[in-house]
Amino acid sequence: MTLNNNQNSIPENARSLNLMPAMFIGHGNPMFVLNPNRWTESWQEYALSFEKPKAILSISAHWFKKQSMITVSTSSELIYDFYGFPQELYEVKYPVSGSAWLEDRLQELLKNYNVSKTDSWGIDHGTWTVLKHMYPKADIPVTQLSVNYTLDIDQHLKIGNLLKVLRNEGVLILGSGNIVHNLRQASFDLGFDSPYDYTVTFDESVSNILLDRNFSALTEVLSLKEGKLSVPTLDHYLPLLYVVGASEPEDELTTICKGYDAGSLSMRSVSFSR
Repeated sequence: MTLNNNQNSIPENARSLNLMPAMFIGHGNPMFVLNPNRWTESWQEYALSFEKPKAILSISAHWFKKQSMITVSTSSELIYDFYGFPQELYEVKYPVSGSAWLEDRLQELLKNYNVSKTDSWGIDHGTWTVLKHMYPKADIPVTQLSVNYTLDIDQHLKIGNLLKVLRNEGVLILGSGNIVHNLRQASFDLGFDSPYDYTVTFDESVSNILLDRNFSALTEVLSLKEGKLSVPTLDHYLPLLYVVGASEPEDELTTICKGYDAGSLSMRSVSFSR
């Protein structure tokens, strides 16, 4: 099949040669974009293991809103949504385009969720600090979908399920957050791989849930003591549910990387693919 050279005009019946993955990346510290490490190298290596996507749908922990929104192709500037970092980080560029086709497709698929387009947001660091490693040429259009915190937690799984058809249309579904994300207890002096006990317990519990495909338990574990410490707020956890919802029973679960930073951050990244 010959596609239109305009990357924003992918026909609705376009099919990728292979089913695109649905992946969750534990993005961690924004400084990783300047200081590559074994985790960022794993993201990059994994991106080379499958066909180049036609577009990327990103669900980032850092677009946590009271409604469901999508970015528009005319607003794809980087958002430096952090403070107190070296000036060099604010000078990072990732000149990616948006995808008008994907915006329209999302509105079609999520018509029951009153999804609106907005030019008030661009590409935040939950997205660009990851894609800068995975696709450094910035040559794949990117659209972001907000995490709507007014929805019941199970609704995020259901939205993911509606989105999974995009994987057949050349769209990589990327959830960006952290399974364990407790910044109040984070101590960056600890460095890598000196986690608190609860960090390990919860991270491994979620890993086992994913392996067992017992996805309803992803909600149940939040009520445990370790869950309350590991997920004091839902913003970094919910993107995982979109990815899980977009998985298929036939998918293989791949652990892209794992490990810990600052005591209370899990760097586990996983992918559902075939």
